[in-house]
Amino acid sequence: MNEGTDGDLVWHKVPGEIDESRNYVKALHVAGKKLCIVREAQTLSVTSSRCPHAGADLTHAWCEEGKLVCPFHRHKFNIKTGKGDPGQHNAIRIYPLKKINGTYHVGIKKSLWNKLFG
Repeated sequence: MNEGTDGDLVWHKVPGEIDESRNYVKALHVAGKKLCIVREAQTLSVTSSRCPHAGADLTHAWCEEGKLVCPFHRHKFNIKTGKGDPGQHNAIRIYPLKKINGTYHVGIKKSLWNKLFG
């Protein structure tokens, strides 16, 4: 089973293997969404893939001290909370990630359509 529900979340299996041995930032395609998977200093996070400042693709970003750094204008976002640095007045979405029977799953909120008719 690739999907499961949990309240307002639908849990989608992360395709492929997740490398837990090194740090990286890369694209993750789940449930028709392009997300960003980040691993730094034992922290594994799934974030939105677009910078809220200018729309840059955060899959080309890098991490510094627990913050995802946008490749366009160097806006920084905490990889645990999504909050931008002071003065930025913006944030990125953090998606919940959990391991189920040895495989990772990312939680994505149900759409309004699915809540009403799904």
